[in-house]
Amino acid sequence: MEDASKGLTDALKSSSEALDFLSSIEFEDVQRCLFTDSLVTVSDTGRELGEFCISIQNTVHNNQPCFLVHANSHGAIDSIPCGTSITGYVTATFETLEQDLHEYVKLQGHSLDRKSHMVRQDGQLIVNKVTQEEEEVKEQISTFPLSSLCGFVSEASNLLILRILAQRKTIPENMKFLSFDAETQICLSTYRELGETKQVVGSETVDGFGIERTVDSVEDIPAMWQCYFLQDGHLVSRVQIGSPVMMKLLKMPTLITGDEQDEKPVFEKRLLVWEEDMQLYSKFLDRKEELKADHMSYVRHHPELRAVLADFLQFLLLRKPQDVFSFAREYFAPFSSQRPPGDTFKSTRSFR
Repeated sequence: MEDASKGLTDALKSSSEALDFLSSIEFEDVQRCLFTDSLVTVSDTGRELGEFCISIQNTVHNNQPCFLVHANSHGAIDSIPCGTSITGYVTATFETLEQDLHEYVKLQGHSLDRKSHMVRQDGQLIVNKVTQEEEEVKEQISTFPLSSLCGFVSEASNLLILRILAQRKTIPENMKFLSFDAETQICLSTYRELGETKQVVGSETVDGFGIERTVDSVEDIPAMWQCYFLQDGHLVSRVQIGSPVMMKLLKMPTLITGDEQDEKPVFEKRLLVWEEDMQLYSKFLDRKEELKADHMSYVRHHPELRAVLADFLQFLLLRKPQDVFSFAREYFAPFSSQRPPGDTFKSTRSFR
């Protein structure tokens, strides 16, 4: 395990404008960002190649109230399956408690699979990164003192910040945060306003507020994204500069107002066919409803369950393994605290 903070210099610090922005965010501001975006990935010719989804919702992680941020992009570019998935737990003060990031590209004869796990623990940010190229597996564990990460923005918290900026329609000058580059090295990320421009959503033309995010790199060229949003923070389009594809919104969502409340779920009552022994059957039904309510309560309080199962199913359908049980064991192995992450990919040859 290496202490990756040794290379930090005085120049690598979040700007005062960025820190002031974070301190200005109220709890109500974040509550207006709790919705789901669903876009499609299209080529420069307009061909649909995949999908891109972002959801943010309330949750509790390790007994601490926070926000679950989940994003995934899956598709095929030039018939090459590829995708990215992010699952993060972010506090109301934009501290990332934990984050999992998974990226993969499945080339014929040369596949790349990269996973990283980030967690705050004992005054440090610990990052475990596992990269697999064919049968070669590399693991790297880095630690960063939290005291050196003032104003750090993870990929999960970035998605939340973008929605807040879009709703405010203003970005402070010189707004720079600490972040990670593609190689998980500390760098600076900058947000810049692009102004408003017309965007086409289906058959409608709407005003979109543009935000550009640039992530510097220690050893490579900067990575740059340009996103356009509706007035309530819904994402209209997203493109990484230099990429042959972009994400687009195809159907106008219902715009969210400040007074709008989440709809309460409505459960339909089921008609019951009574058996001859009324008392026994009544006890059975009571127990059944008790278990159902308990299970549904658990799912509501752990929305990450749906996110994890959705990612697993997407990956399963892309790989199409013969042995589903072995594939599931290998896929979920990194979540086990009793198994070294490096063992996860050693038997993946059978999945291809």
